[in-house]
Amino acid sequence: MGTMGLALPWEARITRKRWQRGRVDSAETTTGVSSAARQVSADDSALAAACQAGDLGAFERLYHLHGSRMKSMARNLLGTTSDAEDAVQDAFLKIQRGIATFRGQSSFATWSFRILINTCYDLRRSRMRKKEVSQHEPDDAEAAPRPEPRAPGAHPSLRLALERAVAQLTRQQREVFLMYEVEGMRHSEIAGVLEISETASKNTLFQAKKNLRQILEAPRSSAAEAG
Repeated sequence: MGTMGLALPWEARITRKRWQRGRVDSAETTTGVSSAARQVSADDSALAAACQAGDLGAFERLYHLHGSRMKSMARNLLGTTSDAEDAVQDAFLKIQRGIATFRGQSSFATWSFRILINTCYDLRRSRMRKKEVSQHEPDDAEAAPRPEPRAPGAHPSLRLALERAVAQLTRQQREVFLMYEVEGMRHSEIAGVLEISETASKNTLFQAKKNLRQILEAPRSSAAEAG
């Protein structure tokens, strides 16, 4: 079977180019690439040291470097822009308060994303508890949440089908799929964030795509049989 060409509701598309880039990345072993990797590692360590020293400018640099990516990841995990913004804000507060606990066993960026993902699930559990409580209270039309605007160009039925399909994945499958296919993270980065091996990340991605394919093809098969 070929690569899935899902038009995700977050305006991300699994394209042939994305896969080609992945193959090139895995084959890159030149001295220039190694030098660039060392520079990134040095910059990451310097940023972590500056944050640990209480340099507020360093925290601002961390936000400028990873803020957009973190918001995108949180949006995909939580489903709404407002929840994503809350999660990122909470995550950065936790990063600032817990910077002394960073030991450099992983990259500073990896450590920060791990905090974000845990924050997202904490926020989701909190929202679910509040929802359960509100179900036992009188309806309040003024308190009803405003629906999120649809992604530009995304067909409503396709958006809903994709969101439902991704929601049916296991937690780890969903995380790996979103990080790799939507956020463009490498398996080495995903492994660090989720504290799993690169092999486990690759296997999880394979299973996630297999499950998504089955979920999305099932309605079409049923419709064909009915016809």
